[in-house]
Amino acid sequence: MLKPNYEDGSIVNLMSSVGKNFGYKSKYKPLKLLHPSELKNSKNILLIILDGVGFEYIKKKGNNTIFQKNLKGKITSVFPPTTAAAIPSITTGVAPQQHAFTGWYMHLKEIGIVSAILPYSPRAGGKPFSKHKLPIEKIFTEQGFASRLNSTSYTIMKRDILNSDFTIHISKKSKRLGYETLNGFLMQVRKTIFSHNRRKYIFAYWPKFDELSHKYGVKSKKSYNHFKQLDKKLKQFIKTIKDTNTTVIIIADHGFIDTTKNKTINLENHPKLQECLTLPLCGEPRTVYCYVHPSKTRQFENYVKTKLNKACYLFKSKELIDKNYFGLFKSNPQLLERIGDYVLIMKDNYMMRDTLLNKKPHPLIGNHGGISKEEMYVPLVVIKT
Repeated sequence: MLKPNYEDGSIVNLMSSVGKNFGYKSKYKPLKLLHPSELKNSKNILLIILDGVGFEYIKKKGNNTIFQKNLKGKITSVFPPTTAAAIPSITTGVAPQQHAFTGWYMHLKEIGIVSAILPYSPRAGGKPFSKHKLPIEKIFTEQGFASRLNSTSYTIMKRDILNSDFTIHISKKSKRLGYETLNGFLMQVRKTIFSHNRRKYIFAYWPKFDELSHKYGVKSKKSYNHFKQLDKKLKQFIKTIKDTNTTVIIIADHGFIDTTKNKTINLENHPKLQECLTLPLCGEPRTVYCYVHPSKTRQFENYVKTKLNKACYLFKSKELIDKNYFGLFKSNPQLLERIGDYVLIMKDNYMMRDTLLNKKPHPLIGNHGGISKEEMYVPLVVIKT
């Protein structure tokens, strides 16, 4: 089973390497593949996150691309390798062990509801919790990475999430810029580089590859065509920032696999398992957090071991914390309550889903959040201008 290399080989360690150049000292060691000294003379450090463009994808599809030509190596994401856990790690500099954002669906004991955590709203739908006077600072207590730096910083996000509670929280002390298109994205990045002559850190997030891979599959022509477009546009962009003394670091938050209907476990088809649960499924379809009634633990364990053995690994949640899947050092007090009583980590390309009463099933072809190499490994691409 793959797990993140928080010692010196994950996206968390990358943030330590970056942060050390701006006065931030992390408990996590710098990245072995990119020592802080390699960045010390750069006037601008630009971190581009291409959501979902995993290392294995570049290895298979990236021949003669800007990604392959400037590939420094592979690093791991966090656990689970998913946007809802990895982007908080990139934007705080610490692992899920500390920030305690553990998957797209999270049970928030503080307000008694299962949430869609990055939109910071109920899973069942509705307004963000902040509209009900529940500020995200009470839930996401970790300080943003930009707030730890002794330099100017910028956060570049798609306009529809630019002013979300999460984005505002993690980008305090950082200037936020929005965009609609790929050209607009790169224009905003270029604008920040030329904005002034002082040293700066730029965080720039592009989500389109992830969106296409979820809908059509990572093996789809649509995803590949967009990947080629990214290659073309980034090559052009690099030429426009020549001689600016900028180090461009390109990574992903996770990779992807494609799943199939015959390997999708719908909870509604397993009533004996469903009756063990006190809450809807949380986490991700590839790493599932199960809240189990104390009187039903034996039934739950027996069912998983006998009926779902081919599909998933079964762990008590505390066991994964003890094995450092979520990170190193002291854990956030809310971590354990946010990963349920048991964790099901799906094997091969299996996934597990449930559906709320007010929702219709909305299956996705591409998925992530599991421990396969396709999901866990992300590229480290470094370009010095």
